[in-house]
Amino acid sequence: MGKDAQSIGAAAEKKAADYLVRHGLRLLERNYRCRGGEIDLVMREGAHLVFVEVRARAASRFGGAAESITAAKRARVILAARHYLAHRGVDAPCRFDALLLDGERIEWVRGAFES
Repeated sequence: MGKDAQSIGAAAEKKAADYLVRHGLRLLERNYRCRGGEIDLVMREGAHLVFVEVRARAASRFGGAAESITAAKRARVILAARHYLAHRGVDAPCRFDALLLDGERIEWVRGAFES
């Protein structure tokens, strides 16, 4: 990923984290990585651990943000979530959400996918 894409991604993740914090979630970690997977945001909502995939699109010319979460991407997020839980010793109910940024529109999809 080039520097421009990295800075756009970082800005989208910050915007997403700020949005979710304003809606009552607590940010635990950004960009959790393990071999084979990554989680953009790890958050807490009450008793639930929430793994958030952030997707941003400036325009929907090539499909919107939701369409960019492929089966392979979901598998990498799930793999990273399992790694996170095992290595952090966390035993909590979990959820996979998506925060979609299409231009200026923000959509929060709770339970976007399951493991």
